[in-house]
Amino acid sequence: MIREQAPAKINLALHVTGQRDDGYHLLDSLVVFAGIGDRLSFAPAPDLSLTLTGPLAAGVPTGPDNLILRAAALLCPDQGASITLDKQLPHAAGLGGGSADAAASLRGLARLWDRPLPDGHECLTLGADVPVCLSSHPQRMQGIGEVLSPLPAMPPLWAVLVNPRVAVPTGPVFQGLASKQNPQMDAPDWADYHSFIIWLSRQRNDLESSALALAPEVGLTLTVLRDSGASLSRMSGSGATCFGLFASAKAAAQAAHHISHAHPHWWVQDTSILVG
Repeated sequence: MIREQAPAKINLALHVTGQRDDGYHLLDSLVVFAGIGDRLSFAPAPDLSLTLTGPLAAGVPTGPDNLILRAAALLCPDQGASITLDKQLPHAAGLGGGSADAAASLRGLARLWDRPLPDGHECLTLGADVPVCLSSHPQRMQGIGEVLSPLPAMPPLWAVLVNPRVAVPTGPVFQGLASKQNPQMDAPDWADYHSFIIWLSRQRNDLESSALALAPEVGLTLTVLRDSGASLSRMSGSGATCFGLFASAKAAAQAAHHISHAHPHWWVQDTSILVG
């Protein structure tokens, strides 16, 4: 049995800098990964199969369009394996869950089948976030997801992730952008937690205002995170999950407890950020 983690992807900043003639948007994003995520396991089998477990498995597609099965087909068509996905992250929540699952599937099946991993260009056929998820390390992601750059050493970070359990469809969020030609991120420049927060506060998520128009609950979530003591709160990806950043695990855990108590129907998790 081979096991792989699929950590949640968080866009700490997400700038939309243009749009190609083929419709793909150009991005400039600071991507990090959380200490929580989905879990996958892989075992030899004559045929390819996918089993779903976990508290948030409902609603995850299981047909051939599932990114895990598409990743398997990309790596080695007609090869068999028994795959189990333990779904811990909300579905379609702006945390890159499907892309992280696909990347974990590539890693796990490459080990199971003793095959090399596909390159970043091949991974893009599964989705723009799959190349960055393949490494699960903090990176600057540009272009349509194919341009990945290392970042300066990041300070220890903790986060509270909150999803108000509303659907925010990605397509309408991008369609609702006031402008698709926006400035890039500033050059990464920080030395510690304080300077990192100052730098990050100057960056943006250009999808946030569009998502707010579709789902006002995102605005309430951001307010709740700010009121909980977060150094900075912002929407991740195209939403609806938002994050608040904290300087310590204790502060994040206390904030998560308070938010969960006040909003028992929301999905709330405190987590470390994988900065190593």
